[in-house]
Amino acid sequence: MNQIQPLQLGFAVAPRNLRTGALASLTRLRATQGVPRRPVSAKTTKPMFEENKKDKSFKESMGTNPSPHKAIVKEDGAESNVVEIESFKNDTARIEAMTVQQLRTTLRNAGVSAKGRKFELVAALKCFLEKKKDDEGSLVIEEQVASTCVENASEKTEAETSSDGDQVQNVPVSEVGELQRYKRRLNHSSVKSETVIGYSKVATKKEKLSIESEDLSGHKLSRTRKKTSSETISFDVKTDDKIAEPWTVLAHKKPQKDWIPYNPRTMKLPPLARDTKFLKLMSWNVNGLRALLKLEGFSALQLAQREDFDVLCLQETKLQEKDVEDVKRSLIDGYENSFWTCSVSKLGYSGTAIISRIKPLSVRYGIGISDHDSEGRIITAEFDSFYLITGYVPNSGDGLRRLSYRINEWDPSLSNYMKELEKSKPVILTGDLNCAHQEIDIYNPAGNKRSAGFTDEERQSFGSNFLSRGFVDTFRKQHPGVVGYTYWGYRHGGRKFNRGWRLDYFLVSESIADKVHDSYILPDITGSDHCPVGLVLKL
Repeated sequence: MNQIQPLQLGFAVAPRNLRTGALASLTRLRATQGVPRRPVSAKTTKPMFEENKKDKSFKESMGTNPSPHKAIVKEDGAESNVVEIESFKNDTARIEAMTVQQLRTTLRNAGVSAKGRKFELVAALKCFLEKKKDDEGSLVIEEQVASTCVENASEKTEAETSSDGDQVQNVPVSEVGELQRYKRRLNHSSVKSETVIGYSKVATKKEKLSIESEDLSGHKLSRTRKKTSSETISFDVKTDDKIAEPWTVLAHKKPQKDWIPYNPRTMKLPPLARDTKFLKLMSWNVNGLRALLKLEGFSALQLAQREDFDVLCLQETKLQEKDVEDVKRSLIDGYENSFWTCSVSKLGYSGTAIISRIKPLSVRYGIGISDHDSEGRIITAEFDSFYLITGYVPNSGDGLRRLSYRINEWDPSLSNYMKELEKSKPVILTGDLNCAHQEIDIYNPAGNKRSAGFTDEERQSFGSNFLSRGFVDTFRKQHPGVVGYTYWGYRHGGRKFNRGWRLDYFLVSESIADKVHDSYILPDITGSDHCPVGLVLKL
């Protein structure tokens, strides 16, 4: 086994406040505006883990490719199936009355994927219109005389280029190149007037990260926020013809009328007041930590700056015990407290971890039953006011070979363990629980009735052993009619088309359910077939 490299988590993340696709016309552009970031801890200004490579630029590693909406040109006298978006953006009845061909044509002209059945196309168009309301640019439809447009473009090009012919950097968008393309189109057309829908591409964007100090005395989980300084980071953004945020489009084989897709940009709650004490927990099935370490992309430092978590729980690390010490030695200031368990019955399998900036009162491994504790699936950290469990529930496997073990042994044993802990303190269970509990939690419920993670037996066991015993599904409580997935299979473009499962949870004791400020999903973080989930708990 090769020695593990110093831990540099390769989080290929596109920050949610990077907004591309700002809209513009040939004659008017709106400057994009930055979205304030949540202040981060002064202790996270150093990487969570030492890094022996220089991070590549965000331009190469973001993995975000928002869609530039191509110009639509209508020629005089020509028939067209295009239904102009502006004419029905507030008329949903008209959208639903459109034919499939009209829907597809309109979506393609807007730069949105036009695949699927009619209800999917309708949902995609409605979602696009809702998203447009929040965009930083505006859609402009103008009729201009072609010769005047080209003449003005030529004058602007001459005025805004440097002596060697390169465009001056302070031009907000590459207008010259766009106008030249429009000019070439005009040379091949006899049309004297056009209707043009133009969009600008955001070239760069600057975000300010506020650094904050923390007061973590002893074992108290208090966070007193004080803004001390700031720094500016520039991000380069590339665009292409793919949907930048597929999770914002409702993707479900059997959607209900009132269901909507989960969009963290609009549904993630704003931060709590600076004088409010709270704790921020994150959980992520990394599907092999060593594989994640090899990815070049977002570093642990950047993830910590963006999310400012206090505790990070990992599942399916797939580490061996001999690798753990190398990983722990890589930890530096900010997250010195880390706890790892590995599978001993099958090497390089399963495995969980808790990484924390706050030292727990106590830590235990497993649930005290040898038949369940050989695969490194459970770690429990005791804090002042609750127990935190990171768990990786066994998958029922191919052919459902472990289904009986899962529902008759594992689930009842874990449930009893949690209820025993609950006698002294509330309990939080997080991790990959390997069950999509309801039909809203899976893209294709009818096609997965006998698939591991969605069998009737597993769903009933999840309800009877956890929900019916007083543990609350925090995401579903906060978002009862929202479709949000945390796992996408690598086959068939699952993530690309948002065809996923919700397998990752934060379950909490009823006694602290009202203290949950936010329970959310981070679908833009890649690097695994799962994405992280988060919980903000008021203390």
